[in-house]
Amino acid sequence: MRAMIQRVSKASVTVKGKTVSQIGHGLLILLGIENDDNKADIEWLSKKIVNLRIFNDKEGVMNCSILDEDGEAIVVSQFTLHASTKKGNRPSYIKAAKPETAIPLYESLVQRLEMDLGKPVGTGIFGADMKVELLNDGPVTIIIDTKNRE
Repeated sequence: MRAMIQRVSKASVTVKGKTVSQIGHGLLILLGIENDDNKADIEWLSKKIVNLRIFNDKEGVMNCSILDEDGEAIVVSQFTLHASTKKGNRPSYIKAAKPETAIPLYESLVQRLEMDLGKPVGTGIFGADMKVELLNDGPVTIIIDTKNRE
């Protein structure tokens, strides 16, 4: 799994002109899923996200997590996070999982995040043409890949 995590002042997801999710202060998480992703990836990634210290403390130092901030989250599926640009100019998405594999893993990550955060998590609509709007706070953008646990 590959996640691009953005600290936001606000974020929303719109599909066909209708807002399907919106949050204030928190995290917008764009999620790409590979065929060999599994439950262990979900558990590790969720714990990493909720404990990631990327919110400022009283001294202005990034020392607080979304849990400390009582922040909100939206998870949006994005297969293009697994684009390979190694050859040519047209990205290849061969590493991205097909919907029959990706949807259950996506839903499981959302459920795990809800459990770890102790509150509902917003989502987009898997496979839909979504308009994602955000006000990146900082800006702070972190990329995490469960296959490269740095």
